[in-house]
Amino acid sequence: MKLSILPLVFVLALFACSSDGDNDSDNNPQPDTLYYPTTDATWETVTAESLGWNTAAFSDLYDFLELKNTKSFMILYDGRIVSEQYFNGHSAQSLWYWASAGKTLTTACTGIAAEQGLLDVNAAVSTYLGAGWTSLPTNKEQLIKVSNLLTMTSGLDDSLGDSVAPENLQYVADAGTRWAYHNVYVKLQDVVSEVANKTWATYFNENLRDKIGMNGFWFSSGEDLSVYRSNTKSMARFGLLMSRKGKWFDQQIVPEAFCEAATQTSQNLNRAYGYMWWINGESSYRLPQVQFQFNGSLIPSAPADMYCALGKNDQKIYIVPSRKLVIIRMGDSADGTNFALSDFDDALWQKINAVIQ
Repeated sequence: MKLSILPLVFVLALFACSSDGDNDSDNNPQPDTLYYPTTDATWETVTAESLGWNTAAFSDLYDFLELKNTKSFMILYDGRIVSEQYFNGHSAQSLWYWASAGKTLTTACTGIAAEQGLLDVNAAVSTYLGAGWTSLPTNKEQLIKVSNLLTMTSGLDDSLGDSVAPENLQYVADAGTRWAYHNVYVKLQDVVSEVANKTWATYFNENLRDKIGMNGFWFSSGEDLSVYRSNTKSMARFGLLMSRKGKWFDQQIVPEAFCEAATQTSQNLNRAYGYMWWINGESSYRLPQVQFQFNGSLIPSAPADMYCALGKNDQKIYIVPSRKLVIIRMGDSADGTNFALSDFDDALWQKINAVIQ
């Protein structure tokens, strides 16, 4: 009888130890094991072979990129570099402009300022800039909220150029009733600067750039255009930050809920637009400079869950959560001048698919 009881006692003891261990694990969760780069020089890599990709297709991809006036191209998988290529005299240290892809940097800082309690995205822009920042009657100007600048639904006339002086900001429709790609978004930088009591560049550097190890700077171009310039890896760092819903190592830089809202359809006027992020896989989309709705997905060859930052002359940040991908393209225009989306996007994704699928 004693011999038959001992195994049962031993099993119960093991179970008790296992239960204690589980409780310890629950009370002491493992640290975040997602990979983030520290310095550019020590950024870890992963081979395409280990991912099961079609490595033979890279040569066709690179030939296409070079032919299409590309300066730099990067693919990150789960934060690690799979491909890093430079063309036409560009290098890892070279700086290049983001164009409208940099609008998403303004989006991110707006979310940070909101989380800090400095602004409310549902408040009227005039709350922060004062009355008369447009040429609209007071009752119409009051309709324009911070969120309308984030979603390109200010209702202001987009045909008058890039100046955001009051006399150039004219009424076309009530805010929220019309989608139009407009440089008035740049007034968000004025809002953030006003509420933070700092220059826009200082706020951006302290709250975003320096925290994730980016380089680069803002410069003025043309009429009131605010453009960011950096190296390729800095653009990739920001793409990685957004792919991780605003988190960098163990620090939440951009609020997670804001990141999720920014990278989903933000209004029904243009279902392919979030908070200055373009959304793939929707049933329709609109393009800059035209008031016409196109049916179908924004970039048919790309994954449906992709969201992207798109800039003039084919500056690209593609983020694909389902594939753990962040893809960067910098350079001159692949074909003709464009404001954001171009035929190059779909053609490029056909080449990328040949590699990753």
